[in-house]
Amino acid sequence: MDFKTAVIRCLRDKYVDFNGRAGRSEYWWFFLLCVGVAVVFNVLGLDMLGLLANLALLLPSLAVGARRLHDTGKSGWFQLVWLIPLIGWAIMIYWLVQPSTTSNVYGDGPAVAGDVTAVPPGAV
Repeated sequence: MDFKTAVIRCLRDKYVDFNGRAGRSEYWWFFLLCVGVAVVFNVLGLDMLGLLANLALLLPSLAVGARRLHDTGKSGWFQLVWLIPLIGWAIMIYWLVQPSTTSNVYGDGPAVAGDVTAVPPGAV
């Protein structure tokens, strides 16, 4: 999944959808968008607009985080681990970089649902 697809899926298609699963690329591309927005507004000194932008991105961030944890077989409520300084952050990052499982109680994995066979370059 590329940057544009991940952002569209998180902001338009699944804005507050806490059900289902999100692959690593979807989560990390959206995370990059959130960090980028915060950095841009901070550099420009537009604190109030930055606060409003971060507030607008809060629900989709929580939703994609829950879906990402579902993808690794964990409940979305485990996002509360973010509230534990340092140790909680390390645990969350570890969970968020784990590979997708093929199937679990939250459904088929993102790669399984629309699996396309990869062809090496020049093999066509």
